[in-house]
Amino acid sequence: MENQRLLLFAALMFVVFLLWQNWLEFQAMKHPPPTPPPVATAPPGTLGPTAPATVPGQDVPTVAPAATAPPGAQALGGGQRVRVTTDLFEAEIDTVGGDLRRVGLRTYPESVEHRDQPFQLLKDSGADFFIAQSGLVALNNGPAPNHYAVFVPEQTEYRLADGQDTLEVRLNWTDPSGVKVIKTYTFRRGSFLVELNQRVENGGASDWRGGPYRQFQRTPPKTSNSFFGGGVITYTGAVISTPEQRYEKISFDQIAKQALNQTVKDGWVAMIQHYFLGAWIPNPGEAEDFYTKKVENADRYIVGMRGAVQTVPAGATGDFHTRLYVGPKLPDVLEKVAPNLQLTVDYGMLTIIAEPLFWLLKAIHALVGNWGWAIIFLTILIKLAFYKLSETSYRSMANMRRLAPELTRLKELYGDDKQKMNEAMMGLYKKEKVNPLGGCLPILVQIPVFIALYWVLVESVQLRQAPFMLWIKDMAIPDPYYVLPLIMGVTMFVQQKLSPAPPDPVQAKVMMALPIVFTFMFLWFPAGLVLYWVVNNILSIAQQWVITKRVESGADAAALKAKEGSGLADQAKKLLTLAKQALPESKNPGKRKK
Repeated sequence: MENQRLLLFAALMFVVFLLWQNWLEFQAMKHPPPTPPPVATAPPGTLGPTAPATVPGQDVPTVAPAATAPPGAQALGGGQRVRVTTDLFEAEIDTVGGDLRRVGLRTYPESVEHRDQPFQLLKDSGADFFIAQSGLVALNNGPAPNHYAVFVPEQTEYRLADGQDTLEVRLNWTDPSGVKVIKTYTFRRGSFLVELNQRVENGGASDWRGGPYRQFQRTPPKTSNSFFGGGVITYTGAVISTPEQRYEKISFDQIAKQALNQTVKDGWVAMIQHYFLGAWIPNPGEAEDFYTKKVENADRYIVGMRGAVQTVPAGATGDFHTRLYVGPKLPDVLEKVAPNLQLTVDYGMLTIIAEPLFWLLKAIHALVGNWGWAIIFLTILIKLAFYKLSETSYRSMANMRRLAPELTRLKELYGDDKQKMNEAMMGLYKKEKVNPLGGCLPILVQIPVFIALYWVLVESVQLRQAPFMLWIKDMAIPDPYYVLPLIMGVTMFVQQKLSPAPPDPVQAKVMMALPIVFTFMFLWFPAGLVLYWVVNNILSIAQQWVITKRVESGADAAALKAKEGSGLADQAKKLLTLAKQALPESKNPGKRKK
């Protein structure tokens, strides 16, 4: 039957998709990328405040042809660490380059078991290397500190005190020519947005000309990124936003093949991963050159932006200001930081459907205070919204189930003669007024909503480490005891029993195997997703059972009525026959007398 074949095809395609994703992961494990070289500490005297700013390597961008940096070593230097603690961050800034090398998010623990350990979004060691860099490049090899220059911090320990809303971290760099640069990070209470200002104080005898750059460096993720690894398949890599294209992904492979060089006004660059991101946001109206590149001899990739060249006259000062977001993907927060930054919460092509669903999910959570119950109530509301469509689908399935014995008889009658079999089936459908596609079309209409809700649950950082009840302590990881997947498998089995069985024995066996296959796959799905499917299946079973009973009861009543009508017709025929037999005698009474 057509609806069963469609369901079977969709299920098999889904399985193939998951197997393909895991085959790619297996290939990546067989052929891992080269291990990046260890981070090297600069030898004493090699890098210092008096060293020329353009001595280090090709990962320093240029602001003009005359400012090209000569080749050099690609290993990052390491100096003294400046530690910064706020209500949201545990950060470390390295004196080499003034880079933001480590950022731990205090309100987002590493795991449920280690709530005292902040999640490390930026880090310069181990797997998932990810740092934020900034610097200046001067024209004609003038003095300017890039991310290899050594800064001198005013303090080595900063802490946002109670009642304090702003924390400024200053690092200084001075050149013998008299040019001084003050790099200032400003942290604010309750904000994941960090402000960066690079001030040039020109104490030299001539004008200083140069421009800023800001960039991210990171390695491709080494952690598992598939359902069977206990995770979900999400994008990790570079993203840029321009007025022409609000959200554009640039994968590590794309960066390796071709470097980006594009002038943009009112955009931003970012490195994103599941739940979190880092983004450089320039001042509104400023033109920036967006660029990407792969670091030579290292498995590190760069996305960044270069600012316009400015002239700072002798005895004057010039400021290069920008903003850096380092934190979770919170749509409401990101929308206020920069236009289109909320698109990093990537719902894919179904964003127009997913955003209202997330808004509704969040509104329900505000009432019930639990993300698990919010998913349950949202599923109920979606089910109510599609009640009539589902009713049409289940009524069609019930009618098909009622006709299943007749379809089986036709198959036995016509055997391998498919043409006569199809003609007989169409005749039966027409006689019984049943549309074989009636069960498919309503389901197809609902598929975009289901997919959109899937991505809402996958992309919502609010579900990360959110407890539900009993043993479910984290909605974003698989059920540790596999209870929800097993319940889901049982509900799928019950649904199949309520649906019409395919006349083809092979199809019937495959359909019976699907609950087992899907149960196995759902063992590694996040608990929030499995909860949605369980609730949806239970509601579907209830609705389908009621409709099936109504259809079957109606068919039985019609059959009984037809039977009663047939009995009355038989009695009428008998009476009519007797009347006909008696009629000739009444017309010829004389004959009877003779």
